[in-house]
Parts: sequence; C-alpha cells; structure tokens
Amino acid sequence: MRSTTSRPVFRRFVGAVSVGVALAATSGCTVPPDAVAGISVTADGHLLGVMMVCGHQIDGATLYVDSDDVNKQVTVGSWTADRSLTPGLATWTLDSPAAGWTATRSLAPLTAKTSYALYGWTKDNSWSASSISFTPADRDRLTPGKVRYDSISDNGDESAITVSIADFRAKACQNM
Repeated sequence: MRSTTSRPVFRRFVGAVSVGVALAATSGCTVPPDAVAGISVTADGHLLGVMMVCGHQIDGATLYVDSDDVNKQVTVGSWTADRSLTPGLATWTLDSPAAGWTATRSLAPLTAKTSYALYGWTKDNSWSASSISFTPADRDRLTPGKVRYDSISDNGDESAITVSIADFRAKACQNM
C-alpha cells in the first residue's frame, strides 16, 4: 500500500506544526494591563484598595502573598465589584465590607515582614491591573490621601512610589 501524501508536503506540515508548538511554548500568556492598582489607608487606619482603570474595565481585585515560589503565593483576600469598574478611579476598604464590592475571600490578617501584592482582573481574563507589592511596614508609612503604586517610567522601569490621590489619578495611566 502506497501513501497518498508526498514526503515534501508532509515534512512542511510537520515543520509548521513544530514551529507553532515551539512558539506557543516560549511565548508568555499574560493578560494585558489596562489599569493600575495601588493601596492607601483611611483616616482610621483601614487598608484601602485603589484602582485607576485606564481604558476598558476591571471586575475585581486579589491580594496575595508575593513570592517567587508559586507554591507560596497564597491568596489573602479577594473582592469582586458589583459592577465592572470603567475608566476612572475606584477605592474600597479591604478589611471590612465596602459598598459596591463583595468579598469573595475576606482579608486575612497581614503578617509583618511578608510581602503582599494587590492586582486587578476581569472575569474573562481580557484585562488586568498592574500590581503593587507592599509589606505591612509600607502600609504603616501611608497617610490618608496618599497612594502607593508601581509607576512605570518612560524607559519602562518600574518603581514603587507614594503620591497624592490627585497625582495618582493624573499620572497612573501614563506609559500603560
């Protein structure tokens, strides 16, 4: 019995499939950011989530232990907005019920010297918010009206900065 597929055609097919598999294996599958997450505190010291949505939407936020070891990235709190956040600024308390938000996982106590990260997401994974990493000591240095977030410079470098809410609103979406 003789094959009806010519060897050159078969080789090209196998080559194309191999290239496709190699590209898929080496490409990063990340959700594009379209918002910026930050933290602040209320006048009575409660931790606030701060989200500046730049163009599309964000449906919720998650706070987790920030670790290079995936097995140590434990979720310590998660919140879903009652309605998708659209472009603009949103804030909510992380450690108590907040109007317009549902805690899908109530905030666990934060541990000293542990690094945490807050990020935003959409239910369909179409968009995300850049995250902010912080420790309880970073939180303790915040004052009401100030936001800590990761700023992205013109050359793409990221650094955590603390600014007024007005500056956060005006500058957070630059370089997105």
